[in-house]
Amino acid sequence: MTSPGRMQSWIGALPYALILSGAALRVIPHPPNFAPIGAMALFGGAALPGAWAFAVPLAALVLSDAVLGFYQGWIWVYGSFALIVLIGAALRRRRTALRVAGAALASSVVFFAVTNFGEWLGPLYPHTPAGLRADYIAAIPFFRNTALSDLVYALAFFGIFEAAAHLARPRAGRLAAAPHRTT
Repeated sequence: MTSPGRMQSWIGALPYALILSGAALRVIPHPPNFAPIGAMALFGGAALPGAWAFAVPLAALVLSDAVLGFYQGWIWVYGSFALIVLIGAALRRRRTALRVAGAALASSVVFFAVTNFGEWLGPLYPHTPAGLRADYIAAIPFFRNTALSDLVYALAFFGIFEAAAHLARPRAGRLAAAPHRTT
C-alpha cells in the first residue's frame, strides 16, 4: 500500500512531468503549428506555484528550442509564453473543462497577436498599418492548428492531472457505509 505522503509527492511531481512530456512532444514530428507549447504555459500557470509557473514551462521551451534550433523572433514567442502563463494563473481557483477550453483559445489569440506583431517589426512587412494588416492576414492559415493544438493539449494536460488527483484522494471519505440488513 502506498503511503499518503508518497502519493501526494507523486501528484505534486505530475505537473512537471506533463510539461516535460510536452517539450518532448514538441521535438518529435508533428503537423505544422500543432505543438503543445501554448498548453504547457497555460498548464504551468495553473498548476505550478509562484515563480515555478514561469520557470518550468520556459525551461521546457528553451530545452526544446535547443534541440530544434533557436530562431529569429524568439523574444516574441517567449513573451507570449509568459502572458499565457498569466492566463493559466487565472485558472488556479476554479478549473472546468469550459474554462480550460476558453483559456486555451485565449492563449492561441495571445500567441497569434504577439508573435505576428513581432514579425511585422522585422524586415518582411512595411511598418505601416497596411503592412501590419498584411502580416496578420498572412498568418491566419497557421492559426487553425495553433488553436486546435492548444485546445487538445490543454484539455489533455488538465484532464490527466485532474483525473490523477481524483484517484489519489483518500477513498474512505467517498464510500458511504452500506445499509445493514437485519432480516
